[in-house]
Amino acid sequence: MRSFDFAPLHRATIGFDQIADMMDRVLTNDVAQPTYPPYNIEKTDADTYRISIAVAGFSETDLSVEVKENALIVAGKKASEDKERSYLHRGIATRAFERRFALADHVRVTGASHEDGMLNIDLKREVPEALKPRRIEISSAKAIEKDVVDAKAVN
Repeated sequence: MRSFDFAPLHRATIGFDQIADMMDRVLTNDVAQPTYPPYNIEKTDADTYRISIAVAGFSETDLSVEVKENALIVAGKKASEDKERSYLHRGIATRAFERRFALADHVRVTGASHEDGMLNIDLKREVPEALKPRRIEISSAKAIEKDVVDAKAVN
């Protein structure tokens, strides 16, 4: 039994539905995750990341990279070969694939490059100014008292 009940989490929090849904999706996924093509995710700076996918045998025209609803979707489909080849051993897989990566809020794809059989996708987290922490100045109680005007009863 590997299912968890996230109902208490939904009752005790506001605005964290996305996290609970993601954990529920990950923990209830009994289907084996695909391992093709292999990939690396690296943190290149404080707010920048790079996904490197091994796509040997694919050209730029065989690959597609798109962002849709906070998900990065990388797909590859090899064009059919015109002539039949006779392989003694075929170890380089060129089968079609689709890889999905969930993107956090405020993470955007800044570019993609294909070089030496590797597809490199660069990402950057850009937090809007309104969401960045800001310092609030603390004033003393005496300064607040100076601004109060004495109110006297008219009647």
